[in-house]
Amino acid sequence: MAERENRRNRRDRDEAPEFADRLVAINRVSKTTKGGKNFGFAALVVVGDQKGRVGFGKGKAKEVPEAIRKATEQAKRQMIRVPLKEGRTLHHDMEGRHGAGKVVMRTAPEGTGIIAGGPMRAVFEMLGIKDVVSKSIGSQNPYNMIRATIDGLKKEASPRQVAQRRGKKVADILGAKSDAPAEAADA
Repeated sequence: MAERENRRNRRDRDEAPEFADRLVAINRVSKTTKGGKNFGFAALVVVGDQKGRVGFGKGKAKEVPEAIRKATEQAKRQMIRVPLKEGRTLHHDMEGRHGAGKVVMRTAPEGTGIIAGGPMRAVFEMLGIKDVVSKSIGSQNPYNMIRATIDGLKKEASPRQVAQRRGKKVADILGAKSDAPAEAADA
């Protein structure tokens, strides 16, 4: 029993420096009972390694630090991997939806920066994206915006993944640009 706890504590210590987290929202929630109102806190946290992995989590507790801790643990369990182009932007433009929330994310040239609002910016920063243009259309609820962003990021496919799925070479997918002028000159 003690060995299992030591292993768990060691694993938590090893993971701690690897991930960065960003608190997106804290809500004070209340439950009305016969004896009065019981207040609690709900936290929304985004966690990532800034190298292509990101996750989000929600936590509720009577105290703010405990709610944040619960949200962070949930976010670490729900991480997804997103392939990045040159380690700084998306491979292609995409849309994400959740409920009434819709987000549009577009790849951007180097030096553009992160052009995104609130919760979406937190996701991109934790993911490690440096250049992206995005727009949130519809719901401004941070929970729905983050879910829509994650939904869109799940659709991201690198040329290598597409080539593997189709049974082709990456050059065939990207369209070898160096071969095109040579063929035109021969014709």
